[in-house]
Order: sequence, then structure tokens, then C-alpha cells
Amino acid sequence: MSEITKCPECAGNYVYFDGSHLFVCPECGFEFTQAEYDKAQEAKEAAKEAAIVKDANGNPIEDGIDMIITQDIKVDKGQTIKQGSKAKNVRVLDVPVRGHELECTVDGFGRIYIYAKFVKK
Repeated sequence: MSEITKCPECAGNYVYFDGSHLFVCPECGFEFTQAEYDKAQEAKEAAKEAAIVKDANGNPIEDGIDMIITQDIKVDKGQTIKQGSKAKNVRVLDVPVRGHELECTVDGFGRIYIYAKFVKK
């Protein structure tokens, strides 16, 4: 049995094993089993992994880097950003705007929002 040190409900530090099959947090009164704790930890790890924004090749994207556009992208008024154009100063958005995960500068278009699947390092 692994050592549980924090309550998954309130993050309290005084979790103890009651001797039968439950862990108890005296701070919030939350009771849970080892299996429930393990499942909650797996869900947290999965959420962390899903929050990482990746480019067209599956590489994680960091703020401030320059990237290459992987395909032609149609934008307003019939204009097209050509494949191979450089996306400068890429910033990962905390909250996506209409599904776009990134904000960047493209010459001739200014600052735009773009999907991560359309860029690569």
C-alpha cells in the first residue's frame, strides 16, 4: 500500500488510515479508498498531459519560439497564408479562442490565432 500524504478533496496534510479499508481526512471529513485515490491521481496526470499543446509532429510548443506553417491557410478576404511561412513569437493561449490554441505573428497578416496542428518546429 502506497503512502498517501494529501487529501484528494481539500489537499489537507493529516490523512490517516482508519485500520479497515478507508483513508480519512480529519480536516474536511472526506473518506476514500486506495483505489479511489489511485484513480484520482491517474485522472490528474491525464489532465496534465492533455493540457500540453503539441505541434503537427507531436512536439510540445513553448512560448516565444518561431515555427513554420505546414499547409496553406485561408484567412479573411480571400487571402491565404502559404505553407512554409514563418510564424514568429508563438504564444500558447491559456484559454483557446474559438478553438485556436496559439497566437503568433505572420508577416503580411499581423498577429493571428492559429491551430497547433498547422505549425511545426
